[in-house]
Amino acid sequence: MHSSSISLCVPPPNSSLLNKSHKKCLDKLSFAPLNSQLCGLRNEVLRFSFTRFKRCEQHRVRKFVRNNVVSGLVAENGNAPTLFDYDLVIIGAGVGGHGAALHAVEKGLKTAIIEGDVIGGTCVNRGCVPSKALLAVSGRMRELKNEHHLKALGLQVSAAGYDRQAVADHANNLASKIRNNLTNSLKALGVDILTGVGTIMGTQRVKYGKVGFPDIEVTTRDIIIATGSVPFVPRGIEVDGKTVITSDHALKLEFVPEWIAIVGSGYIGLEFSDVYTALGSEVTFIEALDQLMPGFDPEISKLAQRVLVNPRKIDYHTGVFATKITPAKDGRPVVIELTDAKTKEVKDTLEVDAALIATGRAPFTEGLGLENINVLTQRGFIPVDERMRVIDADGNLVPHLYCIGDANGKMMLAHAASAQGISVVEQVSGRDHVLNHLSVPAACFTHPEISMVGLTEPQARERAEKEGFEISIAKTSFKANTKALAENEGEGLAKLIYRPDNGEILGVHIIGMHAADLIHEASNAIALGTSIQDIKFAVHAHPTLSEVLDELFKSAKVIKLEG
Repeated sequence: MHSSSISLCVPPPNSSLLNKSHKKCLDKLSFAPLNSQLCGLRNEVLRFSFTRFKRCEQHRVRKFVRNNVVSGLVAENGNAPTLFDYDLVIIGAGVGGHGAALHAVEKGLKTAIIEGDVIGGTCVNRGCVPSKALLAVSGRMRELKNEHHLKALGLQVSAAGYDRQAVADHANNLASKIRNNLTNSLKALGVDILTGVGTIMGTQRVKYGKVGFPDIEVTTRDIIIATGSVPFVPRGIEVDGKTVITSDHALKLEFVPEWIAIVGSGYIGLEFSDVYTALGSEVTFIEALDQLMPGFDPEISKLAQRVLVNPRKIDYHTGVFATKITPAKDGRPVVIELTDAKTKEVKDTLEVDAALIATGRAPFTEGLGLENINVLTQRGFIPVDERMRVIDADGNLVPHLYCIGDANGKMMLAHAASAQGISVVEQVSGRDHVLNHLSVPAACFTHPEISMVGLTEPQARERAEKEGFEISIAKTSFKANTKALAENEGEGLAKLIYRPDNGEILGVHIIGMHAADLIHEASNAIALGTSIQDIKFAVHAHPTLSEVLDELFKSAKVIKLEG
């Protein structure tokens, strides 16, 4: 017998939305779970399988669902029973938009996603995914080149080398594979992929289209903007894509310069310094602030400089701007003009083989039609409240419009965008939800890795002074961890910032082997409101790196218990 599967939002057979005829049809529906591998982002979705249609015609059920169920659910949610093309339209198919779409399908929403470029956005195509492929190579190269480390393990390895094009292909192939996985997962779930540039025409109306083709307008109950960001290039810097490049160009690894200047020492700059030095380049950091890695906890930054910068072919200039950069041309090198950040006077000039601009990212919010709904951006970012609801120029909430990810500037991380998207879907499905951004972890995939969640020590002290409480610090070393010592990777530190009066975890910062994986125990504890008193009883396998966190929490001293 023929059967077909579609993803639908169908009310239970006893719903008041159904008449007797409809109930009779729906009695013939069987509900079956479908396990799907969806790039690790969702493991299980629900599909409805039509298996018997002896007395109910298939097209009649489809027509009923399309014309009645969606509008009925809208009415149940307290809105006017208006008929829409979609329950949810997402503009942008990066990690944030993809995460929102998967959760929307799980909630039974008819969903479309508009993408004018390629599925996966910055993270998959020009960011975290291909960069991790390059960093995997740099990690292996460091291991193979570290004779002292290998000798301590009793290993002997001949001289290590690499094929630049093969390394570049590895990064490109990984991005392509993940992009295809995301695309296939959306299609498998019945999400409509609308190709073109999305523009908001008014409340609950969006048009999309490509150059040379007529635009198509659709209506939707809710809209999510998830357009992401692009590399930020300061004024005075001329990017040619060859010798003066952004991270977009660097990920292609078209050549490995002997000497490269990296403007900015945040996540992006630090990771690329790891890649380039492992492949043989000399690196010069140019940082506008007075210290390297200004976004990290100061104690972690100091240790990171000792481990990731000082032993390597890296020098740096702090407290200076790269006010002018001229690409290499006609045999001349890249020329960088350095200006003192305080006096604004030209301080020095550098001549290097290449320059990577790693000064952060800027929101991609142009052409969205924000003027049609009276929304003004702030430095390019779309203003939102704590529920990601868009705020117009008069300070009012724009009905049925949300913005997630880099475009709102709250936390410019791919997984933060996905978490925000899931939070929005919860809200439009009738369940209030506010994401705690202090529980969202961040990681820098250098060797060793750096990770963090919550407040840095200066931020915690500022909050404590403002709210009138004390903070305490606990630390543990990787040198005391059996697994780290077995790997001969004892260089590392875990730091806990907490309230000694009630055991609240304010922040955790880690530098060391697999720090990016270890941080999630702390992240989940903050998200769930777990106190130090409770998490101390968690059991960790021995010997594992997770015991670094176990010892960290157990070393914390809580003065008194709540209650």
